[in-house]
Amino acid sequence: MNDKVLHTLEFDKITGFLADKCTSEAAKQRALALRPFERIEEVERAQEETAEALELIFARGSLGFRGLKDVRPSVKRSQSGGVLTASELMHIASLLELSGRVRNYPGESEALLKLLRDRFFCLEALPSLSGEIRRVIQDENEIADSASPALASIRRKMKSRAESIHSTLQSLIRGSLKDYLMDAVITMRDNRYCIPVRAEHKSNVPGMVHDMSSTGSTLFIEPQAIVNLNNEIRELERAEEEEIQRILMALSAKVAECAEVCLADEEILKELDFIFARAELALDMDAMRPVFNTGGIINLRGARHPLLDRKTAVPIDLHLGDEFDLLIVTGPNTGGKTVALKTVGLLELMGLSGLHIPAKDLSELSFFREIYADIGDEQSIEQSLSTFSSHMKNVVEILKQANIMSLCLFDELGAGTDPTEGAALAEAIVSYLHQRSIRTIATTHYAELKEYALTTNWVENACLEFDPVTLSPTYRILVGVPGKSNAFAISSRLGLPDRIIENAEKLMAEEDQRLEKLMDNLEESRLFLEQEKQALSEKREELEKREQKLSGTEKNLEESKEKILAGARAEAKELLEEAKATADETIRRMQRFADTDTLRAAEEARSRVRESLKRTYPENGKGDISVFETAPAAGGLDPKTVKKGDSVRVLSLNLKGTVNSVPDAKGYLFVQCGIINNKVHVSDLAPDSSSPAQAARTSARGLSHASTISPELMLIGKRQDEAISELESYLDDAYMSHISPVRIVHGKGTGALRDAVRKYLKKCRYVKSFRAGEFGEGDAGVTIVDFK
Repeated sequence: MNDKVLHTLEFDKITGFLADKCTSEAAKQRALALRPFERIEEVERAQEETAEALELIFARGSLGFRGLKDVRPSVKRSQSGGVLTASELMHIASLLELSGRVRNYPGESEALLKLLRDRFFCLEALPSLSGEIRRVIQDENEIADSASPALASIRRKMKSRAESIHSTLQSLIRGSLKDYLMDAVITMRDNRYCIPVRAEHKSNVPGMVHDMSSTGSTLFIEPQAIVNLNNEIRELERAEEEEIQRILMALSAKVAECAEVCLADEEILKELDFIFARAELALDMDAMRPVFNTGGIINLRGARHPLLDRKTAVPIDLHLGDEFDLLIVTGPNTGGKTVALKTVGLLELMGLSGLHIPAKDLSELSFFREIYADIGDEQSIEQSLSTFSSHMKNVVEILKQANIMSLCLFDELGAGTDPTEGAALAEAIVSYLHQRSIRTIATTHYAELKEYALTTNWVENACLEFDPVTLSPTYRILVGVPGKSNAFAISSRLGLPDRIIENAEKLMAEEDQRLEKLMDNLEESRLFLEQEKQALSEKREELEKREQKLSGTEKNLEESKEKILAGARAEAKELLEEAKATADETIRRMQRFADTDTLRAAEEARSRVRESLKRTYPENGKGDISVFETAPAAGGLDPKTVKKGDSVRVLSLNLKGTVNSVPDAKGYLFVQCGIINNKVHVSDLAPDSSSPAQAARTSARGLSHASTISPELMLIGKRQDEAISELESYLDDAYMSHISPVRIVHGKGTGALRDAVRKYLKKCRYVKSFRAGEFGEGDAGVTIVDFK
């Protein structure tokens, strides 16, 4: 890619923003040197890396690279036998610790790793080496006493000698020398302990003079009594320095043994630093991954210029190469033509460099080997080039080099000279490019180019919308509509007298007037259609709201109906259960005191009552009274499966018993309940679920199901309706399996999926609470849910 277009489209500012996102100096330099790739495979790979890093940021939060320094010189010096400083060793320890932290960064989101998987998994933390360095070195200027037994011994001796010196000097200051001192203090001169003595008393204080004050009135003397102690400290200091060098040499040797790992870790971390900087830039710009093609098709949806404030920038929709390969853009000055031109070119450069672009999802870019742009005034006094000459020089170079794999951008093509000649020249240039199928976008004020676009296949007009009410541009691009310069309207708005404007309109050629009138009519028709479209859209939204409201009302009515029916069923069930309990109690009393004939008569009476209940509440096909539909699986056994000795439950008596006989032709059999042998129908029996075998089977099924439920649900990449359906099913399973809390991973993105998830959680009856993830849990990209 030529450097001129990078400067013209201000790509260097984008790389500057990217460099600010990098931590290491190597990554910053790589960002500043970023250029579009030369092969489509390289572009796609870089885009995939950026997208993968962005997904990880959504799921796990930002990944910092603090502590990443260039340790290559230090590591290589250790390989050649050199001794590293404490500062260099600290940097190596920081590198290894960072490697461990980055290696563990994906955590439970490892499934998102594809292209970045090898980079993360190839990192080695070497905790033994980094831990040893941290144990030995407290900071860049201090070696720990515990670094070696010898060093600890030396420093104990040094401390002991220093204490002896202080004790001796204190006794001298308070005793025999106090009258000869300038101040009763202990000071250091030439790294030896001294006391300040008045110059006139020098002979009264035996010792070595190390310094004097600027006035000469004070001498700093090392008393003879501590000379030997000071000498011992100097010897211990030399021994300390030798021991420290020995310790650093040992650590340097260990670094040399792991040199290859350290160098590999640094290279991987620098690559990841650069890749995640691209993702962080995309996050700041609210950028999306573009779809690339090799067919010369550009389709930008909601594209914004990345150097403009996204709160005020007007997004544009623009396409090229699908229905036409040449786009003529017209419109008023300051209407946004140049910004639109630069937006297309700069987004192409960003996409080809592996960066996401500030546009809506599924925006499409084409792989171009070269982009050429003639934008701005490049008038040069030194080279004797006028505005027209400088532009024409650029155009000549572009026409020499452009081919079908190029994108050409021209701003005010043919301007700066006689309008008639300029228009003819501009039309000839775009016609030449069109004949060679070179994708081209050109801005102009020339009516001749608008007519050329109207009458030529695969050439299209576009304009920057102009509001006729406010007489100001809206900065929206309208493809398929020729634009007007609106010079008269703008001049009138700026205060030019009406009579001058009217005279100017009369001076226009009749043909130009017809064209202007035609364009006015087209603009009026377009505005009318826009208004109609807006009205239809508003009506549609209103109808959708009404439909939703009616649907909600219908749902509420259905819920109210169900509540009323459920209440009635519950009340009826309660009444019947009371009656049944009374009857059962009566039978139990009779079983104690009555004879067999009496019991048989009572049982027949009870059966008649049950038949009466069945006539009142029809059966639901399973042998159950419909009012007991809440437990449809409770009753009814298959006569073929009932065997003697089976444990069953008699529903009407609410008693457990043992089958004494097989069912007869009508389905009746005898069940022993305590001391009473009851004749009952198989429809009045249910399996005894409390039997050990049945309980074991039930427990096994529950445990088996719980073991398959994950404490995390991944929803990234799913549509809202699909995600909510999956969330509903997952929460049911997790709640039934007693798994709490659970982690819902929805990513950050636009926040729509996160809001939908939390809206559902508010309505879920068995959710106790939920919150956003904290640092290390995924930040705002996840929601933590606790059940009741």
